[in-house]
Amino acid sequence: MNYLEVLKGLISIDTTVPPGLNYDKAIDYLEPLFKELGFNTQRIIIPAEYAEGREGRVNLVCHRREKGKPRLIFYGHIDVVPAEGWDAFKPRVENGKVYGRGAADMKGSIVALLSAMESLKGKRLNFDVSVMVTTDEEFHQASQLQYLRQYLEPVSGAYFFDLDSSFGYVSIAGLGELQVDIKVRGKSVHSGLSHLGENAIEKASLLIQALLDLKQKVEQRKSDVAAHPDTKLDRMEGRLNINMIKGGIKVNVVPDECLISVDRRLIPEENLEDARKELLDTLASVPGVTWQLERVFGIPTVPPCNDPVVDELAGIIGDTIGEGNKFGEMGSGDLDHIVATWGGRAFGLGVIRPECNIHGKEEFVYLQDIEDVAKIVARFLSPQD
Repeated sequence: MNYLEVLKGLISIDTTVPPGLNYDKAIDYLEPLFKELGFNTQRIIIPAEYAEGREGRVNLVCHRREKGKPRLIFYGHIDVVPAEGWDAFKPRVENGKVYGRGAADMKGSIVALLSAMESLKGKRLNFDVSVMVTTDEEFHQASQLQYLRQYLEPVSGAYFFDLDSSFGYVSIAGLGELQVDIKVRGKSVHSGLSHLGENAIEKASLLIQALLDLKQKVEQRKSDVAAHPDTKLDRMEGRLNINMIKGGIKVNVVPDECLISVDRRLIPEENLEDARKELLDTLASVPGVTWQLERVFGIPTVPPCNDPVVDELAGIIGDTIGEGNKFGEMGSGDLDHIVATWGGRAFGLGVIRPECNIHGKEEFVYLQDIEDVAKIVARFLSPQD
């Protein structure tokens, strides 16, 4: 298998979400590759009721069962964030890098797994292995993962290897997430008669200032879990960001509503209930502003994964690339908390580096990182003498 050509072919399939393009084409592309490597495969169409009404969610589950061996399930996703202003789905190779949307997040990791399994074709494994290739990770996929559970059993006590992770170390924790949309109410009038109205944007600015004060407190909170040095942090930290503001219809009209979108990230030692109460108490402390919650979305925190298998993987990484340790990711996802409810244990390794510019223009992946992850995974799956 020419892994570079496989990666270029996968990147060229535009799987942007929203809306969720060409998932079937991407699965059509990957399924025969897994079959060729000795996997039993099954295409899974996620019912719309398990995908928040969205249709066309085609997933792939693959198995290389080893009866009596510890259960290990690889996780990946084919969807990518939108791309504008560059030829994101025309992959190009320059100076040992492959550029294209999804190159690092996370089609490169899927190809690394394929390359690893090619080296193990026909050989016994020291795990009972399955692979899940999912959709809508860049949106929300918790209910889709719950639907997939029936095709992955047994999951209680299983290890979940998250390929949607950073390069060079074992990811053992991620941040929880609380997203809140706050609608501020006002009264619309002609701008020249603003004394008769109530400016929702100006009222929203009062809430924003209170949230910025809370932001300073949140970002002082540090986890006991170390963060990778590439993040320029020593430990995982809490976050609060006001990432969207929408309001107004015309420059000479006093706006009657304004929407503020807040993204709060929680260290493993925090919990959603306390974070939500703290945020709402902050909003309620601002007098003279009428507001209501429009949307609340949360991903619970999960304790870090500490297990001898994680230590083993960290050791293999160190032997392969000269360094290796265990760190927390400064990102969030549905997988960890879903796995925790199943009684499983999640950790990760992938091909993402901070400089790969995932979600941005000119996203890329290092070819050497794909090759190294393939070597690490192959050794991790091989029985040790």
